[in-house]
Amino acid sequence: MNDPDWSLYRTFLAVCRTGSLSGAARDLGLTQPTAGRHVDELERLLRRTLFTRSPHGLMPTDAALEIRPYAESLATTAAALLRQVSGATERVEGVVRITASDVIGVEVLPPILVRLQAAHPGLVVELSLSDQVEDLLHREADVAVRMTRPVQDALVVRSIGEIELGLYAHPDYLTQAGTPETFADLSLHRMIGFDRQTAFVRMAAAEMRRLNPGFSTVEEIGWHYRTDNNLAQLAAIRAGAGIGFCQTRLAEREPRLQRVLPEVRYPLPSWVAMHEDLKTSPRCRATFDALVEGLQDYVSPPSSR
Repeated sequence: MNDPDWSLYRTFLAVCRTGSLSGAARDLGLTQPTAGRHVDELERLLRRTLFTRSPHGLMPTDAALEIRPYAESLATTAAALLRQVSGATERVEGVVRITASDVIGVEVLPPILVRLQAAHPGLVVELSLSDQVEDLLHREADVAVRMTRPVQDALVVRSIGEIELGLYAHPDYLTQAGTPETFADLSLHRMIGFDRQTAFVRMAAAEMRRLNPGFSTVEEIGWHYRTDNNLAQLAAIRAGAGIGFCQTRLAEREPRLQRVLPEVRYPLPSWVAMHEDLKTSPRCRATFDALVEGLQDYVSPPSSR
Protein backbone atom coordinates (compact mmCIF):
# COMPACT_ATOMS: atom_id res chain seq x y z
CA MET A 1 0.00 0.00 0.00
CA ASN A 2 1.39 3.40 -0.99
CA ASP A 3 1.26 6.08 1.69
CA PRO A 4 -1.65 8.45 0.93
CA ASP A 5 -0.67 12.08 0.45
CA TRP A 6 -1.66 14.45 3.28
CA SER A 7 -3.89 16.42 0.90
CA LEU A 8 -6.12 13.35 0.58
CA TYR A 9 -6.67 13.23 4.33
CA ARG A 10 -7.28 16.97 4.40
CA THR A 11 -10.04 16.59 1.81
CA PHE A 12 -11.41 13.58 3.70
CA LEU A 13 -11.72 15.66 6.88
CA ALA A 14 -13.39 18.51 4.99
CA VAL A 15 -16.00 16.11 3.58
CA CYS A 16 -16.60 14.70 7.08
CA ARG A 17 -17.05 18.24 8.39
CA THR A 18 -19.28 19.60 5.62
CA GLY A 19 -21.09 16.45 4.49
CA SER A 20 -20.53 17.09 0.78
CA LEU A 21 -17.88 17.33 -1.91
CA SER A 22 -19.01 20.83 -2.84
CA GLY A 23 -18.72 22.03 0.76
CA ALA A 24 -15.27 20.48 1.12
CA ALA A 25 -14.17 22.07 -2.15
CA ARG A 26 -15.32 25.52 -0.98
CA ASP A 27 -13.51 25.17 2.34
CA LEU A 28 -10.26 24.08 0.72
CA GLY A 29 -10.34 26.24 -2.40
CA LEU A 30 -10.58 23.23 -4.72
CA THR A 31 -12.94 22.29 -7.51
CA GLN A 32 -15.60 19.72 -6.73
CA PRO A 33 -14.15 17.17 -9.21
CA THR A 34 -10.75 17.50 -7.51
CA ALA A 35 -12.32 16.87 -4.10
CA GLY A 36 -14.08 13.82 -5.54
CA ARG A 37 -10.83 12.49 -6.99
CA HIS A 38 -9.13 12.92 -3.60
CA VAL A 39 -11.80 10.84 -1.88
CA ASP A 40 -11.72 8.18 -4.60
CA GLU A 41 -7.91 7.98 -4.39
CA LEU A 42 -7.93 7.69 -0.60
CA GLU A 43 -10.56 4.92 -0.76
CA ARG A 44 -8.43 3.09 -3.37
CA LEU A 45 -5.24 3.34 -1.31
CA LEU A 46 -6.92 2.34 1.94
CA ARG A 47 -9.11 -0.27 0.24
CA ARG A 48 -12.11 0.95 2.20
CA THR A 49 -15.37 2.71 1.36
CA LEU A 50 -15.35 5.94 3.33
CA PHE A 51 -18.67 7.60 2.42
CA THR A 52 -22.16 6.57 1.38
CA ARG A 53 -24.73 8.84 -0.22
CA SER A 54 -27.88 9.74 1.70
CA PRO A 55 -30.64 12.37 1.44
CA HIS A 56 -28.55 14.43 3.90
CA GLY A 57 -25.34 14.26 1.85
CA LEU A 58 -22.27 12.07 2.19
CA MET A 59 -22.35 10.01 5.37
CA PRO A 60 -19.10 8.58 6.80
CA THR A 61 -18.91 4.81 7.00
CA ASP A 62 -17.61 2.90 10.01
CA ALA A 63 -14.20 2.81 8.33
CA ALA A 64 -14.23 6.59 7.99
CA LEU A 65 -15.19 7.05 11.65
CA GLU A 66 -12.32 4.77 12.65
CA ILE A 67 -9.65 6.71 10.76
CA ARG A 68 -11.02 10.21 11.42
CA PRO A 69 -9.26 10.70 14.81
CA TYR A 70 -5.93 9.81 13.19
CA ALA A 71 -6.56 12.21 10.31
CA GLU A 72 -7.43 14.95 12.80
CA SER A 73 -4.17 14.23 14.62
CA LEU A 74 -2.35 14.65 11.31
CA ALA A 75 -4.15 17.97 10.78
CA THR A 76 -3.11 19.20 14.23
CA THR A 77 0.50 18.20 13.61
CA ALA A 78 0.55 19.80 10.16
CA ALA A 79 -0.89 23.05 11.53
CA ALA A 80 1.65 23.09 14.37
CA LEU A 81 4.47 22.47 11.88
CA LEU A 82 3.35 25.36 9.69
CA ARG A 83 3.04 27.67 12.69
CA GLN A 84 6.53 26.69 13.83
CA VAL A 85 8.03 27.29 10.41
CA SER A 86 6.19 30.56 9.98
CA GLY A 87 7.61 31.84 13.27
CA ALA A 88 11.17 30.68 12.75
CA THR A 89 12.53 34.16 11.98
CA GLU A 90 13.41 36.83 14.54
CA ARG A 91 10.53 38.99 13.31
CA VAL A 92 7.17 38.78 15.06
CA GLU A 93 5.19 37.32 12.19
CA GLY A 94 3.44 34.15 11.18
CA VAL A 95 0.52 32.27 12.72
CA VAL A 96 -0.14 32.01 16.44
CA ARG A 97 -3.05 29.96 17.80
CA ILE A 98 -4.68 31.09 21.04
CA THR A 99 -7.27 29.17 23.02
CA ALA A 100 -9.56 30.78 25.59
CA SER A 101 -13.03 30.45 27.05
CA ASP A 102 -15.89 31.85 25.01
CA VAL A 103 -16.57 34.84 27.29
CA ILE A 104 -12.89 35.82 27.49
CA GLY A 105 -12.46 35.35 23.75
CA VAL A 106 -15.54 37.37 22.77
CA GLU A 107 -15.73 40.03 25.49
CA VAL A 108 -12.15 40.59 26.66
CA LEU A 109 -9.49 39.55 24.14
CA PRO A 110 -10.46 41.53 20.99
CA PRO A 111 -8.96 44.91 22.04
CA ILE A 112 -5.85 43.15 23.36
CA LEU A 113 -5.39 41.34 20.05
CA VAL A 114 -6.06 44.51 18.06
CA ARG A 115 -3.18 46.23 19.89
CA LEU A 116 -0.98 43.18 19.40
CA GLN A 117 -1.55 43.08 15.63
CA ALA A 118 -1.19 46.86 15.33
CA ALA A 119 2.28 46.50 16.85
CA HIS A 120 3.07 43.43 14.71
CA PRO A 121 1.20 43.62 11.37
CA GLY A 122 2.76 40.38 10.15
CA LEU A 123 1.17 38.36 12.95
CA VAL A 124 -1.80 36.16 12.06
CA VAL A 125 -4.04 35.23 15.00
CA GLU A 126 -6.11 32.05 15.21
CA LEU A 127 -8.55 32.16 18.14
CA SER A 128 -10.10 28.93 19.38
CA LEU A 129 -12.99 29.57 21.76
CA SER A 130 -13.83 26.65 23.98
CA ASP A 131 -14.12 25.74 27.64
CA GLN A 132 -12.37 22.50 26.76
CA VAL A 133 -8.66 22.53 27.58
CA GLU A 134 -6.69 22.28 24.35
CA ASP A 135 -3.46 20.35 24.72
CA LEU A 136 -0.45 22.69 24.72
CA LEU A 137 1.96 19.77 25.00
CA HIS A 138 0.73 18.37 21.68
CA ARG A 139 0.60 21.85 20.13
CA GLU A 140 -3.15 21.99 19.57
CA ALA A 141 -2.66 25.63 20.55
CA ASP A 142 0.37 27.85 21.07
CA VAL A 143 -0.87 30.03 23.94
CA ALA A 144 -3.78 29.36 26.30
CA VAL A 145 -5.82 31.51 28.68
CA ARG A 146 -7.06 29.16 31.39
CA MET A 147 -9.35 29.41 34.37
CA THR A 148 -7.71 26.41 36.06
CA ARG A 149 -4.02 26.26 36.86
CA PRO A 150 -2.14 24.21 34.23
CA VAL A 151 -0.49 21.23 35.91
CA GLN A 152 1.47 19.72 33.02
CA ASP A 153 5.23 19.88 33.00
CA ALA A 154 7.08 21.70 30.22
CA LEU A 155 4.80 24.75 30.30
CA VAL A 156 5.58 28.42 30.85
CA VAL A 157 2.80 29.75 33.11
CA ARG A 158 1.99 33.28 34.32
CA SER A 159 -0.77 34.19 36.75
CA ILE A 160 -2.94 37.11 35.68
CA GLY A 161 -4.72 37.33 39.03
CA GLU A 162 -8.30 36.56 40.00
CA ILE A 163 -11.28 37.40 37.82
CA GLU A 164 -14.09 38.15 40.25
CA LEU A 165 -17.59 36.87 39.56
CA GLY A 166 -20.71 38.35 41.11
CA LEU A 167 -24.48 38.13 40.79
CA TYR A 168 -26.10 40.42 38.22
CA ALA A 169 -29.47 41.10 36.61
CA HIS A 170 -30.99 43.51 34.11
CA PRO A 171 -32.66 46.55 35.74
CA ASP A 172 -35.93 45.70 33.95
CA TYR A 173 -35.96 42.27 35.60
CA LEU A 174 -35.35 43.80 39.05
CA THR A 175 -38.07 46.38 38.49
CA GLN A 176 -40.50 43.58 37.76
CA ALA A 177 -39.35 40.96 40.29
CA GLY A 178 -37.78 43.11 43.00
CA THR A 179 -34.19 43.21 44.25
CA PRO A 180 -33.10 40.40 46.61
CA GLU A 181 -31.66 41.63 49.90
CA THR A 182 -30.69 38.26 51.42
CA PHE A 183 -29.72 34.77 50.26
CA ALA A 184 -33.20 33.57 51.19
CA ASP A 185 -34.73 36.11 48.79
CA LEU A 186 -33.13 34.27 45.87
CA SER A 187 -35.79 31.59 46.26
CA LEU A 188 -38.25 34.16 44.88
CA HIS A 189 -36.20 34.79 41.73
CA ARG A 190 -35.35 33.16 38.44
CA MET A 191 -31.75 31.95 38.57
CA ILE A 192 -29.54 31.48 35.50
CA GLY A 193 -26.95 28.71 35.64
CA PHE A 194 -25.49 25.52 34.20
CA ASP A 195 -27.53 22.62 32.91
CA ARG A 196 -25.00 19.96 33.93
CA GLN A 197 -23.14 19.25 37.16
CA THR A 198 -19.62 19.07 35.74
CA ALA A 199 -16.56 18.65 37.97
CA PHE A 200 -15.85 22.39 37.61
CA VAL A 201 -19.42 23.35 38.53
CA ARG A 202 -19.33 21.12 41.62
CA MET A 203 -15.95 22.54 42.66
CA ALA A 204 -17.13 26.12 42.08
CA ALA A 205 -20.32 25.49 44.06
CA ALA A 206 -18.33 24.11 47.00
CA GLU A 207 -15.98 27.10 46.94
CA MET A 208 -18.95 29.48 46.65
CA ARG A 209 -20.51 27.99 49.78
CA ARG A 210 -17.18 28.27 51.60
CA LEU A 211 -16.73 31.93 50.66
CA ASN A 212 -20.39 32.84 51.07
CA PRO A 213 -22.02 30.88 53.91
CA GLY A 214 -25.70 30.46 53.21
CA PHE A 215 -25.38 30.39 49.44
CA SER A 216 -26.34 26.69 49.45
CA THR A 217 -29.87 28.09 49.22
CA VAL A 218 -29.40 28.42 45.47
CA GLU A 219 -28.45 24.76 45.14
CA GLU A 220 -31.68 23.84 46.87
CA ILE A 221 -33.69 26.14 44.58
CA GLY A 222 -32.12 24.93 41.36
CA TRP A 223 -31.59 26.92 38.18
CA HIS A 224 -34.59 28.19 36.24
CA TYR A 225 -32.69 29.09 33.05
CA ARG A 226 -30.03 26.50 32.27
CA THR A 227 -27.27 26.41 29.69
CA ASP A 228 -23.68 25.15 29.76
CA ASN A 229 -22.58 28.00 27.49
CA ASN A 230 -21.20 31.04 29.33
CA LEU A 231 -22.05 33.41 26.48
CA ALA A 232 -25.63 32.14 26.50
CA GLN A 233 -25.82 32.78 30.24
CA LEU A 234 -24.50 36.31 29.76
CA ALA A 235 -27.00 36.92 26.96
CA ALA A 236 -29.82 35.70 29.22
CA ILE A 237 -28.78 38.10 32.00
CA ARG A 238 -28.62 40.97 29.52
CA ALA A 239 -32.07 40.06 28.19
CA GLY A 240 -33.64 40.14 31.65
CA ALA A 241 -34.20 36.40 32.05
CA GLY A 242 -33.16 36.41 35.70
CA ILE A 243 -30.16 36.61 38.02
CA GLY A 244 -26.85 35.01 37.10
CA PHE A 245 -23.10 35.18 37.51
CA CYS A 246 -21.00 37.61 35.50
CA GLN A 247 -17.42 38.86 35.66
CA THR A 248 -17.51 42.07 37.71
CA ARG A 249 -15.02 43.87 35.45
CA LEU A 250 -17.15 43.02 32.45
CA ALA A 251 -20.33 44.12 34.20
CA GLU A 252 -18.76 47.48 35.07
CA ARG A 253 -18.82 48.29 31.34
CA GLU A 254 -22.51 47.39 31.07
CA PRO A 255 -25.20 49.90 32.05
CA ARG A 256 -27.65 47.07 31.36
CA LEU A 257 -26.32 45.02 34.29
CA GLN A 258 -26.94 45.72 37.98
CA ARG A 259 -25.22 43.86 40.79
CA VAL A 260 -27.33 42.18 43.44
CA LEU A 261 -26.15 40.88 46.82
CA PRO A 262 -22.72 42.56 46.42
CA GLU A 263 -21.34 40.47 49.26
CA VAL A 264 -21.59 37.40 47.03
CA ARG A 265 -18.32 36.98 45.17
CA TYR A 266 -16.32 34.22 43.57
CA PRO A 267 -12.66 34.76 42.63
CA LEU A 268 -11.66 32.84 39.51
CA PRO A 269 -7.85 32.42 39.40
CA SER A 270 -6.60 32.73 35.82
CA TRP A 271 -3.39 32.00 33.93
CA VAL A 272 -1.70 32.38 30.56
CA ALA A 273 0.34 29.36 29.47
CA MET A 274 2.44 28.11 26.56
CA HIS A 275 4.84 25.24 25.85
CA GLU A 276 8.34 26.01 27.09
CA ASP A 277 9.78 25.17 23.65
CA LEU A 278 7.94 28.22 22.28
CA LYS A 279 9.42 30.78 24.67
CA THR A 280 12.17 31.58 22.14
CA SER A 281 9.64 31.99 19.31
CA PRO A 282 9.21 35.75 18.71
CA ARG A 283 5.55 35.43 17.65
CA CYS A 284 4.61 33.27 20.66
CA ARG A 285 6.63 35.32 23.14
CA ALA A 286 5.09 38.58 21.91
CA THR A 287 1.60 37.07 22.07
CA PHE A 288 2.16 35.57 25.52
CA ASP A 289 3.44 38.89 26.90
CA ALA A 290 0.60 40.89 25.30
CA LEU A 291 -2.02 38.55 26.77
CA VAL A 292 -0.46 38.69 30.24
CA GLU A 293 -0.26 42.49 30.21
CA GLY A 294 -3.71 43.00 28.70
CA LEU A 295 -5.44 40.54 31.00
CA GLN A 296 -3.70 41.87 34.10
CA ASP A 297 -4.98 45.33 33.13
CA TYR A 298 -8.45 43.83 32.72
CA VAL A 299 -8.35 42.15 36.13
CA SER A 300 -6.73 45.12 37.89
CA PRO A 301 -6.72 48.34 35.83
CA PRO A 302 -3.59 50.54 36.29
CA SER A 303 -5.80 53.28 37.80
CA SER A 304 -6.80 50.96 40.65
CA ARG A 305 -3.32 49.74 41.50
